[in-house]
Amino acid sequence: MALIDIRDDYLAQTRRKRIYGGLLVVIFVAMMVSGFRVADARNAGGFWTGLSSVGDFPADVVSEAVAKVANLPGHMVRALPAMVETLNIAVVATLLGCMAGTALAMGATRGLARWPRLVPLMRRISDVFRAVPEIVIALVLIFILGGGPVPAVIAIAIHTAGAMGKLFSEVNENVDLKPLDGLASVGATWSQRIWLGVIPQVAPNYLSYALLRLEVNIRASAILGFVGAGGIGYELRNAMTFGQGKFDQAAAIFLMLFAAIVVVDQISGLARNRLTHGAPL
Repeated sequence: MALIDIRDDYLAQTRRKRIYGGLLVVIFVAMMVSGFRVADARNAGGFWTGLSSVGDFPADVVSEAVAKVANLPGHMVRALPAMVETLNIAVVATLLGCMAGTALAMGATRGLARWPRLVPLMRRISDVFRAVPEIVIALVLIFILGGGPVPAVIAIAIHTAGAMGKLFSEVNENVDLKPLDGLASVGATWSQRIWLGVIPQVAPNYLSYALLRLEVNIRASAILGFVGAGGIGYELRNAMTFGQGKFDQAAAIFLMLFAAIVVVDQISGLARNRLTHGAPL
């Protein structure tokens, strides 16, 4: 009789989960449809009326790039300093953000924090940094500091600190506490316990996440160039703003940006495999 009751309870729970899952799907679809209709009504041209022209701009860029293919290498050479600036922005912002994220993670992890009462505060700071998009921070900083790479570095570093603080704290949650207990038993200070007992355990995952974030920040730094933060995005915006006659320059910048992202993605992917799995480079 007990087995029958257990089976009936299990089947009832399964039916309830299916009903709740179906309701969630219906609600999600309804919200998507209503949101699309509201956005389409407020759009100047309308989605369906402009759908037939969605390929016009790519076609113009490709056709002009093919017609002026001999000019592409020269455009790439002229855009190379901007590409280097974009990479510098991403690298510096990633480094600063990961350093700040490490500090936030150490202060937000229960059992590792130097001041346990500040754990909720550290987590909320990380949430706030992570919630505000880079472009919003960059626009505010550009208004205060003017255009250039500095606002982009600060904006990306702030967002990176929030994201890495969250990821690093989750890594810290899985740390083996036995080495820390052993260090504490011989009188090690908090900083010594962290440096000798925690960092060796989390360093591979930290570096893996940092490399993954570097890929994201390269894209972010290119996007921020559109709002005046410098780099390859600024050059791309200028080329696209001039329109016909400059599309070959825009195509060259597209190709250079794509190549840079692919190269960094491959290098960081190999490095992450090396760090996490010990695979050969």
